This record gives sequence, C-alpha cells and structure tokens, in this order.
Amino acid sequence: MTDRLGREGALALCAVLIALIAITLPELGSDPWPFRPGTVEASGPLAPLVRAAGNKWDVGIARAAAFVAALLVAAFAALALTGRRRLPAWSGVALVVCVGALLLAPSTFLQVGLRDSTAPWFFTNDSTYQVELAGDLVRHGHNPYGHDYSSSGMERFYSFDGQRSERVLRREVALHHYAYLPGSVVTAAVWGLLPSPLDDYRLFILLCTLASLVAVMLFRASLSWRLAIAAVVVCNPIAIRSAWFGQNDAPSLLFLLLSFAMFTRRRYGWSAASMAAAVLLKQFAIVAVPFLAVMLLKQGATRPELRRAAAVFGGVLAIGILPFFLWDPSAFWQDTVKYGAGTYRIVGYGLSAILVRIGVIADREGTYPFALLALLVWLPITVWLLLAQWRARELWLGAAGFSISILVLLFLGRTFNNYYLLWPMTGALIAATMAAGELRAKG
Repeated sequence: MTDRLGREGALALCAVLIALIAITLPELGSDPWPFRPGTVEASGPLAPLVRAAGNKWDVGIARAAAFVAALLVAAFAALALTGRRRLPAWSGVALVVCVGALLLAPSTFLQVGLRDSTAPWFFTNDSTYQVELAGDLVRHGHNPYGHDYSSSGMERFYSFDGQRSERVLRREVALHHYAYLPGSVVTAAVWGLLPSPLDDYRLFILLCTLASLVAVMLFRASLSWRLAIAAVVVCNPIAIRSAWFGQNDAPSLLFLLLSFAMFTRRRYGWSAASMAAAVLLKQFAIVAVPFLAVMLLKQGATRPELRRAAAVFGGVLAIGILPFFLWDPSAFWQDTVKYGAGTYRIVGYGLSAILVRIGVIADREGTYPFALLALLVWLPITVWLLLAQWRARELWLGAAGFSISILVLLFLGRTFNNYYLLWPMTGALIAATMAAGELRAKG
C-alpha cells in the first residue's frame, strides 16, 4: 500500500471505531441460547479460557477485551495527534484488524471451548451445526440433501439439555432438510479436516469476517474512506454476534464484497467468479446478480468480456451445484427451494410476523403467500430499480439498488431475523465505497 493516512483520516477512523465499540459493548455476548449442559469440566486446548469464565457462558472477558480495543484506538488517536508525519496505510489496516479480533475472538473462542468441554450440540447454533454435519456427510460419501438429521445429534440441540425430545422430533422440520446451497457443504467439508476444536465452523465465519477488510481495501476509493467502511463491515455489532452465535452469512458477504471490488478494478471474470461463490454460499446473494449485470453493461464491457464473465459465473455455479443436483435432483430441489421458501416456522420481525400478530395468519406454522408477494411486490420494485440504474450515470446505484431490493425481499420473507440486515447494510456500504471512488476519479 503506497497511500498514507493523514491526521484527519486517522482521527475519523478512530471516531468510527470508538462508535462501533460503544454500540457493540452493551450487547456483546448477550442473549445466548439457553443451554443446560449440566456440570462443565473444562477440557481441550481452550480449557484455560473456559476456566477463566467460570466454566460457563460469561460476558466479562469479551467486554473487557472491548475496553482494551477502545484503549488501542485511543493510543492510535494520540499517535495521530502528536505525530508530525502521515501514518502508513498498514497501520490503519492493523488497527481495524486488531479491534475486530478483540471484539470477535473472546466470545467465539469461549463458545468453542465450552462446546469442546461438553458436547457438540451445546454452545453452538443449529445452522452452523447442520453445516458441519453436512460437511461430515460429504467427507464420508453421503448426500447431505434429503438426509434425515433426526439421529445426527442435531435433534439434541433443540432441547437445550441434550435430551432427545419427541416434541422436537415431531415439530423441527429442519431435521429433515438441508436448506443451504453446496458452497456451505464444501467449505464445511474442508474446514472439518482441522483437528478439534479448530474444526468449529464459527472460526471459519470469524476469519471471513476479518477477511472482509481485505475485500473493502480492494475498492478504488480514498484510503481513509476505505478504512472507515472496512471498520463498519468488520466491527458492526451484527457481524460480531454472528461469529460467536453461529450465523453463517459472513462467507457469502465476503465474496459479495470481492465481486463488487473486482468490478471497480475491471476484473470482470474475477467479479463474476466471486459473485457465483457468494450465491453458492448463501441464496440471498442471487439478488445482486442482475444489478451487477447492468453495471457491466453500463461500464462498457466488450462482448467478449461479457461472454467470458457469463461463462465464468455459470461455470462456477455448475461446478458447485451439478454434482449435488445430479446426485438426487428431487432431494436437492425439496431442500434448497421448496423447503427454504415455504416450510420454515414464521419468526422474526417481517411482514409474516406482523400478519400473525394482527390475526391475518392463524399461527406461526400457517400458510404464508411468499411467492405471490414476491411476484406482486418485490419483483416490480426490483425491475423499477434496475431501470433507474440503467438510466443513471453513476455505477454505484447498482449496489444501492441491490440493498433496497434485498431489504424488501427479506421483509416479505417467511422469516426475517435481525442479522438479515447485514445484507442491505453491506449493499449500502458497497454503494458508499463505489460512490466515493467515482467522486475521487472525477475530482
């Protein structure tokens, strides 16, 4: 990195980081799953951390680390104030990485240590636990799609005390479906080769969250702007919680960022490959595909470049999906499309939950017309956004359009959890970074 960070940029970065720490601190480690594992005997390589936490889930260590992060930011600000020279770019990157690690690592490693000291169905999340199980199935030559997970150990997660509950076996439809696309299966199969407890998929999520900083730094924009955006991407409270709690969006979001970053550098093949990887890791990313396509057309990519990008995108998707689709087409379709769109219990804060609250839908297992709403509401809004993007000069409007489109789609969905907001937020941050780059190029 040849850029250097001036005093104003360094202090702005510190202000962003302090604000993020202040917002994150009160919620850090809060509202975990109510596990009742019985006596916990600290064991494994993370046993010292488990003992330091009193052999139970504890927020003290994580929040103390957050204060250390704040002191580190203060030291960096003091250096910027008293130093006579501009700071090297790597110092700002190192600051964001250190603050991110201090916010991410203690809670995540404590969860991993407690899980290693009890059983695999404690101190984890059902989504990441099932991703790990799917990866293990692939390593042993079994198809994760259409698989019955009711005797895998995952059924013990939902009772929170490790027991096999008939009510859980009867009501938890996730025990009979694997809703994620094959990118999660492949990454889990590879990550699961690591020795325990490092094979916990949440450590992969943690690394992807930190790696998002690198993706942001690849955009074309001023150094101070990229660092501020990277700080928000890595250190926002939803991303911090997602790592230790076990929400598996970070890998897909990393490749989404890489896709738009590669576009700004006119690396259209890499942009297409990254977008395909994002889709393979989480279905939500598919909403960004038409917006990226319009951006390519507006950028003036040649026909060979467009054909190459389309071939790369389709090729990566085919390599990821076809082996599992051909393995059992019906099971793949039932799990990833039919189940994901219409079988989940209604939870969260979206339209479906509002309709349950006001009595339009009888209960949280009731029928919800998501497909109809997507056709009548989300699709027209998305088409309008694409037309507006096509007519405008600014390329960053594509990322802004994606942000609006995915927010509407998630609000209309059968489930709308708080961490889903990472998707529109990431789209908005991509748009802001691209806008800053375009303004810099004009100036």
